Amino acid sequence: MCAHVLVAEDDEMQAELIRRSLLAEGHTATVVHDGRAALDAARLHRPDLVVLDLMLPVIDGFGVCRVLRRDDDVPVLMLTARSTEDDVLLGLELGADDYMTKPYSPRELMARIRTVLRRSGRDGDRRADPVVRAGGIAVDPVRHEVRCEGRPVECTPAEFEILLAMAGEPERVFTRRQLLQCTRGLDRASTERAVDVHIMNLRKKLEADPRRPARLLTVFGVGYKLSGVRA
Repeated sequence: MCAHVLVAEDDEMQAELIRRSLLAEGHTATVVHDGRAALDAARLHRPDLVVLDLMLPVIDGFGVCRVLRRDDDVPVLMLTARSTEDDVLLGLELGADDYMTKPYSPRELMARIRTVLRRSGRDGDRRADPVVRAGGIAVDPVRHEVRCEGRPVECTPAEFEILLAMAGEPERVFTRRQLLQCTRGLDRASTERAVDVHIMNLRKKLEADPRRPARLLTVFGVGYKLSGVRA
């Protein structure tokens, strides 16, 4: 069961946890943090499922769901801290396929996602290969392996999580804070400056000339990105 899931969640840490859980199950994911971006991403990526937070900025989850239902039949799983009966009924009336209230366990969320995909018939092998590829780099979240131009690359757990996040969204610029969130639980004492060290070490392993990187690029004043163009 491999699908592309659009995650619309304004809490960056929650969104990252969902994205990592999806990747671990062999899915791919696009993450956005407001309702307008969710609609744009849905039109661009044509996802198999939308995990939709109700309390989104710009356009709330109800508004996003209303537009999605007008334009498409993509399944929608709503997430919200609001659990009143009226909210639940409104979400379902707008066409949400399922509804989860916060807090929830990642395991329950993944189980609900599997159920919605199966019911909708979108649990096929549109992307049977779980490996995430970008710029000559292949990251396998199931086998926990990294290859660069076919050769195996040994990575620390923190390096692996950072690379997995960046390979999942090539050309996206990640801030140090966002990349640090990828390593939470691995080393709680880490700081944003530790991300610079992880990137430096990854460049030594992945770049022909670490002093002139062609893959792991610095975006000055913002953070880092993985180029999707082969070096």
